Amino acid sequence: MFFSKKSESEKVSDFEREKLNKLSEKLKLHFNNPLLYAKGLTHRSYLEKNTVLNKSNERLEFLGDAVLGVIVAEILFAKFPDEDEGFLTKARSHIVDKKALIESATRLGLKKYLLYDHRFIKDTEEGIKTILSDCMEALIGAIYIDQGIQEAEKFVIKWVVKPNLESGNYQVDKNYKGQLLELTHLKKLPPPEYLLVSSDGPDHNKEFIIVVQIDETKYGIGRGRNKKGAEQEAAKRTLLSLNQ
Repeated sequence: MFFSKKSESEKVSDFEREKLNKLSEKLKLHFNNPLLYAKGLTHRSYLEKNTVLNKSNERLEFLGDAVLGVIVAEILFAKFPDEDEGFLTKARSHIVDKKALIESATRLGLKKYLLYDHRFIKDTEEGIKTILSDCMEALIGAIYIDQGIQEAEKFVIKWVVKPNLESGNYQVDKNYKGQLLELTHLKKLPPPEYLLVSSDGPDHNKEFIIVVQIDETKYGIGRGRNKKGAEQEAAKRTLLSLNQ
């Protein structure tokens, strides 16, 4: 058992304890503060079931995002001594973006450790993907607080950085908004505007629709669970249109 204090054990339900034990075995880590990891796995929809946790993983997600960025930046800086700042920035953004984190969480099998209310999420693909990427960052934050930077770095290298470097995905430019801005500049066009067409659905499952407008002409339309994703999709479609 990974619980170091009885009082900590009593704050976690049997259901949560089982998940944490399995995650501890998976990561080969002794959890000094199990409540940290319980919160790291907790989506806000789960809080009605456990009032002890009282907060979701959003604060840990914030911290984990920062820790992940620093670790990846340091690794890329050492691995590519001859590359410029632009290359390093793009490579880091590919490794830490939502899609890459979802893939890392899937490799880890993180879904079976999540704490969320199925009534709200209903296991929809997009809903689960968002929870997975957020939880991955929160888990990094929990490991950093509980184990220190060295263990956090080991985790990030094994589950996030190494798979991306081996696959070469870090070299694929997925910043379509940046590409579109460069293209409009090259064609001497006004910079693109991203107009919100609609945002429908409940808070936990909204769909945003964005359209790109350039010089009063509308181009690609994008859909996403957040504005950022919808804007990227709209930019991608606009690039295809302009390049044709």
